[in-house]
Amino acid sequence: MKKSKDEILTEEDVLTYKRKNFFECSSDEKIEKALEFADGYKIYLDNSKTEREAVKTSIAYAEKHGFKPYKFGDKLKAGDKRYYNNRGKSLALFTIGKDDIAKDGIRIVASHIDSPRLDVKQNPLYEDSEMAFFKTHYYGGIKKYQWTAIPLSLHGVAVLANGQAVDVNVGENEDDPVFYVNDLLPHLSREQNTKPLSQAIDGETLNILVGGRPVKGDAKEKIKLSVLKILNEKYSMTEKDFLSAEFSLVPAFKARDIGFDRAFIGGYGHDDRVCSYPALAAICETKTDKTAMVILADKEEIGSEGNTGMQCGVYFDIIDMICSELGVLPAIVRANSKCLSADVTAGYDPNFASVFEKKNSSFVSFGTALCKFTGSGGKGGSSDASAEYVGYVRKLFDDNGVNWQTAELGKVDAGGGGTVAKYIAKMNIDTVDIGVPVISMHSPYEVISKGDLYSSYEAFSAFIK
Repeated sequence: MKKSKDEILTEEDVLTYKRKNFFECSSDEKIEKALEFADGYKIYLDNSKTEREAVKTSIAYAEKHGFKPYKFGDKLKAGDKRYYNNRGKSLALFTIGKDDIAKDGIRIVASHIDSPRLDVKQNPLYEDSEMAFFKTHYYGGIKKYQWTAIPLSLHGVAVLANGQAVDVNVGENEDDPVFYVNDLLPHLSREQNTKPLSQAIDGETLNILVGGRPVKGDAKEKIKLSVLKILNEKYSMTEKDFLSAEFSLVPAFKARDIGFDRAFIGGYGHDDRVCSYPALAAICETKTDKTAMVILADKEEIGSEGNTGMQCGVYFDIIDMICSELGVLPAIVRANSKCLSADVTAGYDPNFASVFEKKNSSFVSFGTALCKFTGSGGKGGSSDASAEYVGYVRKLFDDNGVNWQTAELGKVDAGGGGTVAKYIAKMNIDTVDIGVPVISMHSPYEVISKGDLYSSYEAFSAFIK
């Protein structure tokens, strides 16, 4: 018997896979929640332009939700909500549930809070041609030309000769000065324009304009001295204090809605605070009987190195201490634990379609994106999650009404990138990457969808719950 049109459509719906736009498939109530959630995120983003600031902002958020500091050796019991501040540059938050962690393990969401930027060198200040500059060393993967001719703000800490740590934040308030990397005018750029894009701006020319008014008197470098006097008056710094300082230049832009319909958010540092914020919100606001942990790590953009990056053993030391307090073998807990490596992926951009494989790319506003593997070329540097674990996560999201999609980072031979997933997976913990699709990733002003942000929050909440 010939089937009706309705029956054919029903078969198609059942048998085929189709992505769903968050704003089309969500109720008005959920969309309103997403828009409200986005407002909170924009505030978080503006207050967290470095990993140090992200830790402070995250701790303040967590403490409002009942979290208390943890130090190694503290007693732990069911119901505890604790956080471990690792040197002010990374953070681990955890809740102790009633369920048996020997059987259920720990639910881990791991994100990172560092972003590409310009770091100030240890001996940075110089004067040339009646201008004073800071020398910089770029941090993470950037397109250097994007960092010229835009307003920059200075963030960081200086440890003075007496051991006092002084916080510095200049350029974020409306009445603050901002800083600047000079660029060459088009009229004299004939030679520059013939160079490949990656070579048009040399790393050693990313010098920050910081001063131009000379002091009065007979000083040899009057403008340099003028800058040093200001730093000394405001922060008690001398030039030697740069040697024990960590200063970074980041875009002075504020997070703003993008588009007539305000569907998107533009801002600096979406990678990866757009995953960190919903992870933080999820562990603070989700009621669960599971033991759960959220890691906000540093140094992901340079390989997760050092004692604040994901390769540091401190995060697994915390797991060991939890196990010790609850009388369970850590190896058993790790084997039964599950992790979402919460990091962004490349959103499909029709303006640069040639580098994407459209069928397997993530689309903005189509939900949080699950990446079975990352890496480059032949999956180099990827943990490549198992079908069984992807199936578990898939069912979990579907059962909880999470809008999600799958993703791959561009065409196979176009490039690639990695996350913290492999460092967690090698501890015998099932791990898969999931996060928000981003347009213009690693630029000074990235773009994300409010729908994808909220879908990630729902995904992390379902996972923790």
